Amino acid sequence: MVEGALAGAALGLGLFVLVRAIFPARPGLVARLLALDAVREDAGAPRIQLLLPEEEVGAFRRNLGVRLAALYAARGWEVRSVRSDLALLGRSFEAFLATKALLGAAGLLAFPLLLGWLMLMGWGSSPAIPFWVAVLAAVVFFFLPDLQIRKEAAARRRDFRHVVGAFLDLVSMNLAGGRGVPEALMMAVTISGEQPNWAMGRIRDALSGARIVGITPWQALGQLGEEINVDELRDLSAALGLVADDGAKVRSSLTARAATLRRRELAEIEGRAGERSQSMLVAQLLLCAGFVIFLSYPAAMKMLGVS
Repeated sequence: MVEGALAGAALGLGLFVLVRAIFPARPGLVARLLALDAVREDAGAPRIQLLLPEEEVGAFRRNLGVRLAALYAARGWEVRSVRSDLALLGRSFEAFLATKALLGAAGLLAFPLLLGWLMLMGWGSSPAIPFWVAVLAAVVFFFLPDLQIRKEAAARRRDFRHVVGAFLDLVSMNLAGGRGVPEALMMAVTISGEQPNWAMGRIRDALSGARIVGITPWQALGQLGEEINVDELRDLSAALGLVADDGAKVRSSLTARAATLRRRELAEIEGRAGERSQSMLVAQLLLCAGFVIFLSYPAAMKMLGVS
């Protein structure tokens, strides 16, 4: 059964590659609509370019990532949450796709290794168990990068919200000093020093890029919030866009938003502390249950007449 499945998979893969080589795929309707929307967005307000650090990626991995990204674009798979997490972590989408594909292929290597080990130990030569174990390992390895970046992005997003609260306080103080909104925004990121926190550095890069492309600083903050999926930056952009001409209202609004962010952060910290306390309580209960079993085991065996 397994031999037939492997032969059928190899034959189907070969036919698929042959058909794709003879008849190249055309962009679907979703891809065409996305391209049209991208053209309309480019025709509107200019967008800042996120400065991502250069990743050391080999030529094979880079080419594989570019091909997979083109496949995603042709199929209209946007995966916006993954892109926003990667943008927050400063990683490229192509390298991420190449890593997923290579890890999935590496999981399939468990099949010949397990089969050879079973034959070496003399426990049989049936390929059924190694085959399904290899398929399961390939699926798990394929989704491991998604879980990793989701966890890292969640931690970084919490840090970013904390920095946004401090940034709002700095902007409020600069507004109280008589500066305008654009000057207050730039001065707030300048106060943080020549080598600011990574989150403050991202805000500074967005504000600097706004001058280059010719958009307002709050539009740049809104675009950064969309790219990295931080709601606080989008809300800040909308608020500054509405009341940028009235300094007093801007100052009071920013102060209230900073206080709200601090209360939310405090509530999240208390929630995580409560979860850890509950987990410690469960561990203590399990330890006590094991100790009770250890004490009652000899008496129970004596009552049952087991020597």
